[in-house]
Formats: sequence, structure tokens, C-alpha cells
Amino acid sequence: MAAIDNAYQYYLSTYRSFGASRYDTHKPGELRAVCHNIIKTNKDSPLYKIKYSEDAGRFAIDIKEQTRSIQNVIASLSDSGGGIESVFSKKLAQSSDEDVISAEYIGGQEGNQTALPLHVQVQQLATPQTNLGAYLPADKRDVKPGTYGFDLSTPLSSYEFEYVVNDSDTNLDIQEKLLRLINNSSVGLHASLVSNDAGENALQIVSLQTGLSEDEQYLFEILPSGDGASAKAMRTLGIDHVQEQASNASFLLNGTEHSSLSNQFTVDNAFSLTLKNVNPSGTDTAIGFKTDTDAITDNIVSLVDVYNNMIRLGQNYTDTQQSDRLRRDMAGVAQSYRNEFESYGLGLGPDGSIVIDHNLLLDSVTAGDAGECFAVLNHFKDDLNAKAAEISINPMNYVDKLLVAYKNPAGHNFTAPYATSVYSGMMLDQYC
Repeated sequence: MAAIDNAYQYYLSTYRSFGASRYDTHKPGELRAVCHNIIKTNKDSPLYKIKYSEDAGRFAIDIKEQTRSIQNVIASLSDSGGGIESVFSKKLAQSSDEDVISAEYIGGQEGNQTALPLHVQVQQLATPQTNLGAYLPADKRDVKPGTYGFDLSTPLSSYEFEYVVNDSDTNLDIQEKLLRLINNSSVGLHASLVSNDAGENALQIVSLQTGLSEDEQYLFEILPSGDGASAKAMRTLGIDHVQEQASNASFLLNGTEHSSLSNQFTVDNAFSLTLKNVNPSGTDTAIGFKTDTDAITDNIVSLVDVYNNMIRLGQNYTDTQQSDRLRRDMAGVAQSYRNEFESYGLGLGPDGSIVIDHNLLLDSVTAGDAGECFAVLNHFKDDLNAKAAEISINPMNYVDKLLVAYKNPAGHNFTAPYATSVYSGMMLDQYC
């Protein structure tokens, strides 16, 4: 189980904050097609065992997430529904101060009914609830050995937790037990240890959610179990103490006061705004559209960036996995466009990555024959999407593994839908 736990822990710590986009939803027919491709891939695949290493699980997860990024960027560029030029003319929002507010246009390409620019003045950010326990010396034990419990309540659910204090446990051991208990429970909280100047540690618990609705008094509440021993342990640990209550974001939108439970919200179903900081007194942030030329070049840069990210991923695991094969497969997609790319300011580096000459690219997309440039870029986009879809079906193809046996070459094989999809459960054999 340790191998699986490590893989999931890596996934949560690395990719949890990225969240899901609207391009991560799929129609039933699309999901059936993915399943069919998995079965087809597995039908004649050889039997193998994964050579366990911490990098094996991480590499498979990274491949899967990078292909997801490629497919999502390409899906966003395919929203236009117009001609070749319109693929890279997708409207892009622009904020006058990215350090205060970032903006994304999520409306349709047919037009926008919102009066622009939007003027937003951020007065207060939405904050989470924070509980801070008592500071305790790490090498002592202030809780007697025994079994203790506490209840954790949120506006939607209630949970019961139990922990054991052993004779050999120190205060630090107890705090770390509680930290793992909370972080592994997936209840929307994150626990961490903080230290003071005396070297003592306290357990800090922060809600992932921000803001309080009118009918809520807290985002979470921690209370000891009914027995006296648990109540005494809670007084010692102090994790029921609310250091900072959650608060809502407050801002002016075109002079009208608004509030939000979150620092991310939409305006007129057209713009997704993310508040990052408070505006200096008397100032605001303007939200509008980038110029057509800037939008085109930025969209091309976004496509190149997700391609280059996959090339870099292959380089990061050169010492432990079959990552050079991944890099070669990806570089092969761009290699077939080398001559055309050089004419448009997109050069190929020795490792297969794409280097952009922004001045030449700008000239290419604004020239009279820009249609030829867009046609090449559109073909590259489609080929890249196809390669990403192929890799995402079987990322274990690039993980270092031990070949056990080939399937029957006659083709009379049983289908094994998940044999090459080990990444779905990260069932890595650490004994091979």
C-alpha cells in the first residue's frame, strides 16, 4: 500500500490546486471511445511488471496530467467554430494589474454583451477559517497514553476521529498523527505544523473553502468526544481554538458594492475573475480584451508551451525512466513541420522543444498570406492532439518495466482493459 499512498500523495500535493476546467467534462460517447481504445491497446500488449521506484508513479501521473493540459488547451482553441484563422483568434481577457486580479474570458466567440472595460476595486479578499492549537515542546509528552477522540463538524457533514497515544510518543509525534489523520481524511481541511521562537510546535488547521454565507457560523468546528479524557487532551492540544474566522471577499464592480464567498467568481457568464490582492486606496483594476494580434500570438504561445512542457517532462526523468522515448515521440510531431515553422518564427531546439522568435511570429500572423501560417499551425495542433490522446491511453508505455511475456501472436487473446492502465490505481509491484 505504501507505493499507492506515495503516488496518490504526490498527485494531491502537485495537481490538486489545478482543479478541473469545463474541458474535463465529456459526453458518454467520448467516454465509450476512450474505453474502446484502452481495450484495443491492451488486447495484444505484452505482460510486464513495473520496476518499483518512487519515480515510476510520479512519471505516470505527470504524463497523464501533461496530456490533459495539451488536450484542454487545444479544446479551448477549437471553441471558435470558424475558419482556420479563427482557431487562434480566440478572445483573451486582459487585466490592467495581474498582481491584483487575473481574468479569463469564458464567453462565446460570437460576441460579448458586457460593457467594457469592467472597473473592479478589491477591498477585501475572501479568507479561510484557521484553527491554531497550543504550542508544545517537541520532545515532551503532555497527553497521557490512551485512546482519544474528537468530532469535526462542517455545515454539511459531521465526522468522528480517533487517535492513540503510545508510551513512546512525544508531543511532536501526537501532533504529526493528528496532521496525517486530518490531511488523509479528505474533509476539506489542511493541517500543518507551525513553530514559535522557543522551538515549540502547534498544529494549524485551515479550511480549503473560504467565506461564510449568512446562515453559517463556521466552516468547521472541532469538539472533543464526550469522555473526560478526550476533553482534557483537547484542552492540551488546543486544536478547537479558532484563530481566524472565515470572511467574504468585498469589492466594487463599476462602482457597485458586491461580495463573494470565494476569490474566484464570474461576471455575466463572460469573465472569470480571480482576486489576488487588495487595490491600493483610490485605485481600481480594468478588465477588457487583448487586441486581436496579442490574442493570436498568446494563443500560439499557449499551444507551444504545453508542447514544450511534455518535452521537459521527458528530460526530468532521464535517469530513472524510459523518458527519452516520450521526448522522441513528442518531438516527432513538431519535426515534420520544421521547415514551415522556421518561416513563421518557430525554431526547433536540439531536444525537440520549440523556440519562438516573437517578432517573426508577429509578422507571420499579420502578413497578407497569414492564412498559410494558420493552416500549418492548425495541422500541428491536430497532430499534437492526436499524439496526446494516444499517450494518455497508456502512459505506462513510457515507465521503466520488466517484460514478462508476449501475447499470442495469432491474435486470439482475451481483452484485459486495465493491464496497460496501471496509472488508474498505481498498483506498482515493489517486489519485482
